[in-house]
Amino acid sequence: MEKLSVQEEEAMQAVWQLGEGFIKDFLDVMPEPKPPYTTLASTIKNLERKEFLSAEKMGNSFRYKAAIKEEEYKKRFMSGFVSDYFENSYKDLVTFFAKNKKISASELKEIINLIENPKS
Repeated sequence: MEKLSVQEEEAMQAVWQLGEGFIKDFLDVMPEPKPPYTTLASTIKNLERKEFLSAEKMGNSFRYKAAIKEEEYKKRFMSGFVSDYFENSYKDLVTFFAKNKKISASELKEIINLIENPKS
């Protein structure tokens, strides 16, 4: 799966938030500063071309919806990130955050609890 640009990820966040909609709907839920309508329209078309979105023609417009779930994208993105930056070691990833004080001992305990007691 192709990595998305920041602009594409922001557009996908709006799509995932709404489930489906028109470009104007996505623009309405995007954080400030909002991109120009034409920029978002181009980004949405690129996402459709990359098969992240599907489109349904409705009158003179298209209604878009995600072709990939947010959770699936996160899984694939994180796998690539850990592979590229941490030699495929999640332990090294957590160690990095612990050394840089980006994760607390209580958060690590929560993670350990999730590992030891996974929810089905």
